[in-house]
Amino acid sequence: MTTTAARSRATSGPLSRLGDYRDDGPLARMVGRASGAVPIPAAALTLLSALPLIAVLAIDADDLPALGVAVAWAVIAGGLASGRPDSGRFAWAVPTLVRLVEYGTLLVFAVLAGPQAVPFCFALVAALAFHHYDVVYRLRHQGVAPPVWLARAGGGWDGRMVIGYLLLLTGAVGAGFLVAAIVLAALYVSESTVSWLRFSQPRRPAQYDDEEDEDD
Repeated sequence: MTTTAARSRATSGPLSRLGDYRDDGPLARMVGRASGAVPIPAAALTLLSALPLIAVLAIDADDLPALGVAVAWAVIAGGLASGRPDSGRFAWAVPTLVRLVEYGTLLVFAVLAGPQAVPFCFALVAALAFHHYDVVYRLRHQGVAPPVWLARAGGGWDGRMVIGYLLLLTGAVGAGFLVAAIVLAALYVSESTVSWLRFSQPRRPAQYDDEEDEDD
């Protein structure tokens, strides 16, 4: 009955689950608590979060201080969006916009670091894509979202962008992305496997003491 109720809640309103699709980390969640003072729809805030990044890349991608400011703005504006209600005509586009901002920014970091970092970036994005698809299908079939500790351990889209920028500053994008790809892939795949195995196990009906006595 509990599982059925959870599935009902998960499928009764798709917009109510958009927050689970976002994959917010601790930084975005902290900023999102102040979103009440910013009466702007989540979709608009998410779109605004990407504009400075696009401008910097179009003008001078090698300007690392400006790129850092753009990343900080993306985390702040995107974090504010995480605290806004999942409603509005374009609310469905928010998770996709977040993915585009994160994946695109990580790829830019890899390109700026050099050709040797690009394959490691694709490996990292593959691990992240697995996780994000897993969230979608877990909500669809299991009716529950991944545990909160998983988002914290993975850093969230916001934490990964900040760490990626720090790796760019220190010249360690290639090695950092390789380590992150391995660690996150192991984390996401193992946690997902445990979750789906637990979900697929047949649920035995409850057995009461009086039934056990009758069997004796």
